Amino acid sequence: MKKKKSHKLKIAILCVLVLLLTGCQTTLTDKDNNAVQNPETGQSLTENILCQPTNEKTVKLYEENGVKIEDLPKCTEFSITSGGYEGLWTSIFVKPLAFVILWIGKHIGSYAVSIIIITILIRFLIFPLTKKMSVQSELMKKAQPELQRIQKKYANKTDQESMLKQNQEMMMVYQKYHFNPFTSCLVSFIQLPLFFAFLEAINRIPAIFEENFLGLQLGTSPIVGFGTKTIFMYILLMVLIGASTVFTFKVNESMQSAGASSKMMPVFMSVIIIITALFMPSALGIYWVVQNIFAIVQSIIIKKGMEKNRGKA
Repeated sequence: MKKKKSHKLKIAILCVLVLLLTGCQTTLTDKDNNAVQNPETGQSLTENILCQPTNEKTVKLYEENGVKIEDLPKCTEFSITSGGYEGLWTSIFVKPLAFVILWIGKHIGSYAVSIIIITILIRFLIFPLTKKMSVQSELMKKAQPELQRIQKKYANKTDQESMLKQNQEMMMVYQKYHFNPFTSCLVSFIQLPLFFAFLEAINRIPAIFEENFLGLQLGTSPIVGFGTKTIFMYILLMVLIGASTVFTFKVNESMQSAGASSKMMPVFMSVIIIITALFMPSALGIYWVVQNIFAIVQSIIIKKGMEKNRGKA
């Protein structure tokens, strides 16, 4: 019982840390406290950008709303130390990622390709964690029938002795299958800072949103892009976002519990993600597609590896 409480406490602390670390990006607002949008791209501008925009209309919007653009470095000259120390989260996570994106983009001539490269590199870095989480999910799937029997056995018993026995029996099942519920959660929380840092770095770099890539204006959201001459590319981006999101859930479906609510969750999450993608800049859409495709490939490789190990056993 005490061990279970300890796990819950550690998970709660991790949740608090993630919330404290993230959310440093702020939206530029006008005197009426309304979000300022770029009329050409439909993008809600970020107030605490890391470097100077070069588009004259964008610069004017920032200056009209109290941002001193001249105090910021040019995006091509941005470094990790630009702007000085801005707190643990920004200085250790966001700025280094922003610097790498800008550095690679400057040398290869495309910030969109830089986003793709960094996304793949991050997925490679967290591959051991992803593999560990997948193995834990597979172990949980094996243990699920026994855990459900225990839960059913003590369903109508709320006294302390019965609850203690239930926890003891469940811990025995965890030990039997070498499943650690805390480790599984910990792996997920380790990935969260990387995920949020990447998204924030993209949102705070104006140079990304001023670039065109394969007919996509990276600062333009698909909902705005549908009204442009390159509508087909924005439709294609949305199709890729939708298909890769659904397929990502599909390849991991066998590792989920069989409950009706569990089966509905991927559908619900896919719909939410697709709707959200309509209103987010295309740069983030490209990031989402690339990381989904890589995640799908990783999942297939991991599942095949586990099947081979079962065959040998």
